[in-house]
Amino acid sequence: MKLNELRDNAGATKARKRIGRGIGSGTGKTSGKGQKGQKSRTGVSIKGFEGGQMPLYRRLPKRGFTNAKFAKHFAEVNLGRLQKAIDAGRLDASQPIDEARLVEAGLVGRIRDGVRLLGTGTLTSAVTITVTGASAGARAAVEAQGGTVTVTGLGPAAAPESGSESA
Repeated sequence: MKLNELRDNAGATKARKRIGRGIGSGTGKTSGKGQKGQKSRTGVSIKGFEGGQMPLYRRLPKRGFTNAKFAKHFAEVNLGRLQKAIDAGRLDASQPIDEARLVEAGLVGRIRDGVRLLGTGTLTSAVTITVTGASAGARAAVEAQGGTVTVTGLGPAAAPESGSESA
């Protein structure tokens, strides 16, 4: 077999439909769009239009709220990736690990609103880590290996207790 003898299997490729190329092609003149009207024109869409009936998206009640303006966007680091970086020598488990060290090690591209530690994967090293947020599973896994997690951030675990209320 030679390179110039290579071919696709029979039926592996299908020729594209050449529309608007004469009546003999079967898709000439109106190019398979029927005759006249809104649907045969380009740039027009009537998705969701139900012939004047109240459309489904307006019949159903509105529900919920997405707080896009004040939502926090955390960079996420899983325990498995943290352990891989330690094994590869990009992070030193004996030194305290903070968000700046995670960026240097390439675990986080951009900090954004902070770094959140998640519990996917296994951790075999005892580490001291300071992050904006941590899941309960990640915190338990780090402490099970003899390490500590310090949460500096904005979550309910780090929120200060409210003082006495005066009436």
